[in-house]
Amino acid sequence: MREIQFREALREALNEEMRKNDKIFLMGEEVAEYNGAYKVSQGMLEEFGPKRVIDTPIAELGFTGISIGAAMNGLNPIVEFMTFNFSLVAIDQVINAAAKVLSMSGGQFSCPIVFRGPTGNAGQLGAQHSQNFDSWYANCPGLKVVVPSTPYDAKGLLKQAILDPDPVIFMESEVMYGDKGEVPEEEYYLPIGKANIVKEGTDVTIVTFGKMLSRVVMPAVEELTKEGINAEVIDLRTIRPIDYDTVINSVKKTNRMVFVEEAWPLGSIATEVAFKVQKDAFDYLDAPVLRVACADVPLPYAPTLIKEALPNAERVVAAVKSVLYKEA
Repeated sequence: MREIQFREALREALNEEMRKNDKIFLMGEEVAEYNGAYKVSQGMLEEFGPKRVIDTPIAELGFTGISIGAAMNGLNPIVEFMTFNFSLVAIDQVINAAAKVLSMSGGQFSCPIVFRGPTGNAGQLGAQHSQNFDSWYANCPGLKVVVPSTPYDAKGLLKQAILDPDPVIFMESEVMYGDKGEVPEEEYYLPIGKANIVKEGTDVTIVTFGKMLSRVVMPAVEELTKEGINAEVIDLRTIRPIDYDTVINSVKKTNRMVFVEEAWPLGSIATEVAFKVQKDAFDYLDAPVLRVACADVPLPYAPTLIKEALPNAERVVAAVKSVLYKEA
């Protein structure tokens, strides 16, 4: 094992798969000459050349459409959105072309493509650049949606996503590119659709994904542990498909669940998982399922208001104590 940055883990995944298969190419804004807006593709232009690492104009709708056509004709594109906020410009292509082509062609055309880039807030970037579209894309049949939380997961899941015959939405976090974590020297893949039990526990199940794990949940768990509360932590890793079995088996053990998610609360992944838990583990619940999410507003610019709007460790601790019927 060695410790590398999140961006380096992504780069290794891209390089390893592109060296094996010359049908794989990367395209997006500033991925080539500038080495990527977040330096994920650093050095890739020199190794693979301008036909496989392609700078595009600021025209998401156009280059997304080109990549989908390429995928339908036997290539394996990886499309980098500088931020998933910009993917809205291309969402018609993602939803009405990539996600549906296999079904609407009667199985004649597959679309092996990865759309990747940062999601969520990254500080004072304004409401238009601070959104979480995880649940939006997860709502669409035909797509798979991956939201890694560590360099280890990022590399193993991206390699698997590149091999997947279906379109995969691969959502990273802008604030995590510099995070470090242990990654094996040897090659490995992680299955899409399998959650990770980060920490075993007996008192409450905390479910989350993406940067909420390191930024919010684990600091909360550290505080809960000091107070004698033994939380089980589950990282979904992928939110379409969702590993319901791991969550439900945990709830059957702990009898309580808190879901932590950065997105807006309405129609969230938390809402969906809470439904499945009450449906399949209702008799095991000793308290209502609670969620900790972003405030139901466009994210403010002022740092004081951002702090109030976003999930934090204090809110998670309070939610856990609530389902345990302990005073906050």
